[in-house]
Amino acid sequence: MPLALKSPKIKSLSALKKIVEEAHLQKKKVVLANGCFDLIHIGHIRYLLSAKRKGHILIVAINSDRSVRELKGFGRPLLSERERAYIIASFWFVDYVTIFDQRSVDHILKKIRPDVHAKGSDYRPETVPEKQTAKKLGLKIAIVGGPKIKSSSTVIKQLVKKLASKEARKVKK
Repeated sequence: MPLALKSPKIKSLSALKKIVEEAHLQKKKVVLANGCFDLIHIGHIRYLLSAKRKGHILIVAINSDRSVRELKGFGRPLLSERERAYIIASFWFVDYVTIFDQRSVDHILKKIRPDVHAKGSDYRPETVPEKQTAKKLGLKIAIVGGPKIKSSSTVIKQLVKKLASKEARKVKK
């Protein structure tokens, strides 16, 4: 029997809007982080843990399968959006997860109005795609996670290279 990929942490934008409004009434700071999270690696953990430290509640927006294909190209994503959302929701430091279909999270920032928009260290404040929306809404942008040391694309390329090398050694025998 396959595992049902459901988690009470995976929410719609409408549900998140209510959650954020309630958090603000309680004077809690809400942080939004986003990404593809196609193949989880240490860089993702560092990014999300650092984002969590910027507030009380961490919401993670996951790119849909369609938007990952647009951003990353053929063969991606490796895991479905439901699988990726479920994996991210399983982390103790992630409070809520949502899936989005656009290339940026401008619409999410406008709808839920978090206090902080956290981006990984592959960005600088001036290169954040949502910087104008964040500025207009009065949201803080935080670059978090320390130096970029890994990417899913790099991990995938290393894996392909290792597998090709292993196959080449088999052929030689």
